[in-house]
Amino acid sequence: MHNCGEIQTSSTRHHQPSTINRIVEVRIEQSWKEVLADEFEKPYFSLLASFIRKEYQETEVYPPGSKIFSAFDLTPFRDVKVVILGQDPYHEPGQAHGLAFSVQPGVQIPPSLQNIYKEIVDDVHSPYPNSGFLERWAKQGVLLLNNVLTVRRAAPLSHQGKGWEEFTDRVVELISSKRENVVFMLWGSQAQRKGLVIDTKKHLVLKAPHPSPLSAYRGFFGCKHFSKANEYLIQHGKTPIVW
Repeated sequence: MHNCGEIQTSSTRHHQPSTINRIVEVRIEQSWKEVLADEFEKPYFSLLASFIRKEYQETEVYPPGSKIFSAFDLTPFRDVKVVILGQDPYHEPGQAHGLAFSVQPGVQIPPSLQNIYKEIVDDVHSPYPNSGFLERWAKQGVLLLNNVLTVRRAAPLSHQGKGWEEFTDRVVELISSKRENVVFMLWGSQAQRKGLVIDTKKHLVLKAPHPSPLSAYRGFFGCKHFSKANEYLIQHGKTPIVW
């Protein structure tokens, strides 16, 4: 396979009679399409595409096919100011929509995001948000990137080890090499391992435990990543994020 085509999800079958190469053509913003073009040509991505196509046809997979690359569509490569790394999408109905930690409007705010909000309120003294929908961050330049971009219903990490990790590793590497003065928030050991390729001489790397209820009290609370990120952005002539 020579592009991202050939994956045909249930979403695209029912609503767009086209393949996921339409998602590459339409859903990925142009600057990402350009920097990632080589990845879509690689053998591992062909295998990944075949696996994902089969999963969407035979099982229930999240996010909807048209939303797999939403993080890229909403935050163009040239506009990335902050990268927040998540693990894999939420695996219950109606939650995942392509942005790490975010849920669709009207969905109960998940525990890890509740803890993120608690830290933001404490750190930058903003009001506690009433929605877990983080598109407002993405549109300001916060790339909400999961390590794995799809998941089977009720089966966390079910699409781990199929190729998404290689793809998202390359995304992190490209941001590090081709951009300057980006803030990377690495929460938990998985994100920190993924961040080993980041050039710390030209970017700000912030590390803390994962915000999940199991680990947030080990140092995520009080990390002040959100104010530190904004201070760094201001120092480098960029508009701070309204968290």
